[in-house]
Amino acid sequence: MSLGVNPAADHSRYARQARFPPLGEEGQRHLGAASALLCGCGALGSAIANTLVRAGVGRLRIVDRDFVELTNLQRQSLFDEADARAGMPKAVAAAEKLRAINSAVAVEPVVADVEPANIERFCEGVGLILDGTDNFETRFLINDVALKLGLPWIYGGCVGAEGQTMTILPGETPCLRCLMPECPAPGSTPTCEVAGILGPIVGLIASIEAAEAIKILSGNRPSVSRCLTVVDLWQNQVRQIDVSRLRAEVDCPACKHGEYSWLAGRSAGRTAVLCGRNAVQLSHPGTSISLDQLAHRLAGVGQLSRNAFLLRLTVERYELTIFPDGRAIISGTDDVAAARAIYAKYVGT
Repeated sequence: MSLGVNPAADHSRYARQARFPPLGEEGQRHLGAASALLCGCGALGSAIANTLVRAGVGRLRIVDRDFVELTNLQRQSLFDEADARAGMPKAVAAAEKLRAINSAVAVEPVVADVEPANIERFCEGVGLILDGTDNFETRFLINDVALKLGLPWIYGGCVGAEGQTMTILPGETPCLRCLMPECPAPGSTPTCEVAGILGPIVGLIASIEAAEAIKILSGNRPSVSRCLTVVDLWQNQVRQIDVSRLRAEVDCPACKHGEYSWLAGRSAGRTAVLCGRNAVQLSHPGTSISLDQLAHRLAGVGQLSRNAFLLRLTVERYELTIFPDGRAIISGTDDVAAARAIYAKYVGT
């Protein structure tokens, strides 16, 4: 995969930023020549993308599996009601807004799930990975590929009024598995669906992630935080936990022994209960679906709509959103077995 850049960019728009001495004109030039991969473009991802594009990062590849809904607008800053009505894929809607903000930045939207089979391809030509995801399975996968390829990545997450973030520099700082030896079990951590989420915590954690990205991409790696930062806006608490010695203290299978079980596909599942939604995503790697044929087959079954990127069927109390790569989001249940049954009933296995 390749990312182009507009050589005729007017750098005067970055004048105020370049006057910040630690960045300077040289740092701004580095930033303009840099590229990044953003995994997920929901709440965190859209805010991160907005900041980096305005800052003048040269190239940004955005990968997201989801589409815009009205409930997203409370905290997902790049989208509007028209995007929700059209059911636009988030990556596509974000790219349209970002290009209008800064046409000098090359923005590449990819409508796909991040999986072991495709993540290395998404990393081609980039110097940094940013976490805008909503689940730990994808974060552990990002951790594996970042270690294998030697790419810095920035972890971040939010729920309720609390958020946390940590920057991982392979071979230099602890990785995510140093911090969490095992991926949290389903149901063991709070989700947006149960605990809710406030927009301000999203903006704060996204700003920290974006600032760390600007440091790395502008050539200011020594300024990167060596802490796990945890913020609770409701309780007015900020904690910075020094994790600089953690890598030396634990026998991490990933960053010390090169065991990339998530990248190898041995640890990842193929279902996900979506954060902040009464919905389940089902993935069918290697599958290809003709939306035209499926629309013809489902005509008259329920309320049917489609665009170039997805097909949506509302039937019974469920809404099925089906993508050409075989993925489906089943809204109306958070029960994986029920979601599979609905998919099998209307789409097939």
